[in-house]
Amino acid sequence: MRPIRRGASPRSGDYSSYQAAKPDLVGRLGSCCSFCERFISTGLHVEHIQPKALPPYAHLIGRWDNFLLACINCNSTKSTKDVVLSEILLPDRDNTFAAYVYNEAGEVDVSPLLEPTQLNQARATLALMGLQRSAPDIVDANGRLIPLDRIKQRLETSLIAMQARETRDKFPDSDPVAKTIVNLALKSGFFSVWMEVFRDDLFMRTRLIDAFASTRDSGCFDPQTSATVQSAPNPDLLPHGSKL
Repeated sequence: MRPIRRGASPRSGDYSSYQAAKPDLVGRLGSCCSFCERFISTGLHVEHIQPKALPPYAHLIGRWDNFLLACINCNSTKSTKDVVLSEILLPDRDNTFAAYVYNEAGEVDVSPLLEPTQLNQARATLALMGLQRSAPDIVDANGRLIPLDRIKQRLETSLIAMQARETRDKFPDSDPVAKTIVNLALKSGFFSVWMEVFRDDLFMRTRLIDAFASTRDSGCFDPQTSATVQSAPNPDLLPHGSKL
């Protein structure tokens, strides 16, 4: 899960309509779901971290610090479930990249390197967003397949990334090849999948970190080695941050 920095609100107060925050969020975070990481050209939702439908959080309906971006799957799976910030990991305040591992089958699981408390938080986050859950194939009125299955899409992206890695290995000094790979990654999303495929390629990992909006700003990657920094520096001092 790609760590990000949302930064200070571009407005002096709360948004009168939370939907109005979407252009600002996309401008800061890019057009990717903040949880499953896939690129969504249209249809991203403004996600309330602590759900606006629950009375204790009603005052956060227009609050910038309570916004992330979510695809229809992550948004509907999370729904109105209560979110206790101390019990989950969030990409705007924790090093969520270090929390999970991605395999070639498109599956995501918790990292075996986590401490017990972090392990529970990482598992709770996976369950909250349903990131290990497959979705049935759905066809629209024109008979076209609607891509809702995040596991299948991670698998497809993994295959594309591995093909890109083969090309990179053949032409390691080609800047156009490197640029093409970064553009492919941005168009598919799934930052963590690309980082896994290029795990031993410092040059490409650095390019990926810099290309995905707000990722470098999170402070979760060492600028020299691209290694993950734990715990996350949480530069915006968000509540219950730096758990990992």
